[in-house]
Amino acid sequence: GMAQLGGHAAFIESRTTQISHGDTEKEMGEIFGRYFDGIAIRHVDWGIGNRYLNLVAEASRVPVLNMQCDFYHPHQCLADLMTVIEKKGRDLRKKRMVISWAYASSYLKPVSVPQSLILQMPRFGLDIVLAHPGEFKLMPEIIDQAREQARKYSTGFEVMDDMEAAFKDADIVYAKSWGPLLTTADPEEGKRIQDEYKDWITDERKMALAKGDAIYMHPLPADRNIEVTDEVIDGPQSVVFDQAENRLHVQKAVMALTMR
Repeated sequence: GMAQLGGHAAFIESRTTQISHGDTEKEMGEIFGRYFDGIAIRHVDWGIGNRYLNLVAEASRVPVLNMQCDFYHPHQCLADLMTVIEKKGRDLRKKRMVISWAYASSYLKPVSVPQSLILQMPRFGLDIVLAHPGEFKLMPEIIDQAREQARKYSTGFEVMDDMEAAFKDADIVYAKSWGPLLTTADPEEGKRIQDEYKDWITDERKMALAKGDAIYMHPLPADRNIEVTDEVIDGPQSVVFDQAENRLHVQKAVMALTMR
């Protein structure tokens, strides 16, 4: 993205820089804020990431871009919004968007994508249905904020624990995995809980419950044939590669608007 905008990006990896030798958030913000015109950080460690980004931003004289933290994934959400508008038009009122948990056999993934989606999408007129097993709740303050957004913009906001019921008559299906991070901090216990819900997979039978012109969305990478079947992710309703492309476009837009 930076190269396409005519700039240059430097990749800073914590294990091979002074970060591993003790440089704090203040040092990162002060030093890199003097070297560069912007700082982009991805830090998803639960209970650490968002705080880290904000401390760097407090010390920096240049914009700090959140490339994903433990609470939010703003650029993914912007790419998702761009994709929805491309496929469903700008008038999204009364469109039903399902944001559903799905089983994955890999690591316990952050809650930042579903949390960002439920906060942003009501502002653009979408009725939101959030579906997940009981152990996979999102942060209560985020849920409260999402409900407030839905009230403010006169949209629907519903939470349920039934994947198939959530899919019924959906215009947009966004089904991905996240960890039971508010239930347990123990990865082994989290994996045990996760493995109880292997039937939460997006397949053709569940997609048939949605509207005929419904689209399937996922931020990638997906656990194929575990989280979603090949028939769905590679099928005509899938827009996942458009989503992936649109991340580049929205990130360029944010950089162009903020790095002046």
